[in-house]
Amino acid sequence: MATRGWNPADSEAEEEDEDETSSPSPSALSSPPSRLRYFDRDRHVAFLEMMYNLIPQYYQSQEINRLTLAFFTISGLHLLQALDRVDKDRVANWVLSFQAHPRSEAELKNGQFYGFHGSRTSQFPPDENGVSAYNAGHLASTYCALAILKTVGYNLLTIDKESILISMRNLQQPDGSFMPLHVGAETDLRFVYCAAAVCFMLEDWSGMDREKAKEFILNCQSYDGGFGLTPGSESHGGGTYCAVASLQLMGYIEDDLLSKNTSSSIINVPLLLDWSMQRQATDGGFQGRANKSSDTCYAFWIGAVLRILGGYKFIDKIALRSFLLTCQSEFGGFSKYPEMLPDIYHSYYGYTAFSLLEEPGLNPLCAELGMTDIAALGII
Repeated sequence: MATRGWNPADSEAEEEDEDETSSPSPSALSSPPSRLRYFDRDRHVAFLEMMYNLIPQYYQSQEINRLTLAFFTISGLHLLQALDRVDKDRVANWVLSFQAHPRSEAELKNGQFYGFHGSRTSQFPPDENGVSAYNAGHLASTYCALAILKTVGYNLLTIDKESILISMRNLQQPDGSFMPLHVGAETDLRFVYCAAAVCFMLEDWSGMDREKAKEFILNCQSYDGGFGLTPGSESHGGGTYCAVASLQLMGYIEDDLLSKNTSSSIINVPLLLDWSMQRQATDGGFQGRANKSSDTCYAFWIGAVLRILGGYKFIDKIALRSFLLTCQSEFGGFSKYPEMLPDIYHSYYGYTAFSLLEEPGLNPLCAELGMTDIAALGII
């Protein structure tokens, strides 16, 4: 697969949550305003095909996140019903080459994580004794790897899941949160979500203590109903998605909670619904936090939360579609804000947003896994 460098929410779907303060302003990197007032599927397919075959120079500094960017490209093509543009066997073999493997069962207890590396750059060779002292397996890269494999129809039952799951438990902290790799990293809801998604896709929950993870998630719900990435932090669209989707994947909440007895739910559903609905701004787009600009990606992060809760029917879909079209580039893809150049991260979440809006020509979305329903069900 000819992918060469890349970027997402801090560059990883792992990072499921973009730092808006470091993003360029809407006036920066501007391109001519899009004159397209319809979803131009063909341009988007061409944009992703270009990303699949040759990554632009801008993304070469993102080589460390190659698997994440590959996920956006390949899953994006599947959303656009254009998966025939990729060599599925070649993609699967390429992804499998990034898995870290212990040399023995004893090595599984050395505290390292035997998931997937994000790129060749983080895939250090063994020393002269054959010991991989610098294994940099990463939870977010592992989520992306498994998601790509499911998307191309690879049978995950044949993968070395024991190494992934046994070593993943080493990443869970006493408070129930997860680090993304075995040393020197932060802990927050992004990586709880990655761990839950990995267990769900592998159909084996031995990789985490679900009760501890649930308690951490519940401690992240704020007074206003949303979820911060850590207990006591500001409610945020990315953190809220990670919390709700994780609870749904772990079996602690049901789909369409609003049609059921929400008083028995472990989360405050009415307050969460109110917070989520308030994120649709007057321009029709969704913001990640109060008093922030609308941003393409939050049409997924908040939209998916509402879909899981059963509240998506309450949003102004016409206004949202209109906002998203202002972020659609004449070159294909979507930008963060109107009148900016497109990027692969916001393009992917633009496609997921249009899938939630049931745009013709797109595959339906599995909101809790962030990929197509077909891939999530494993029926490709």
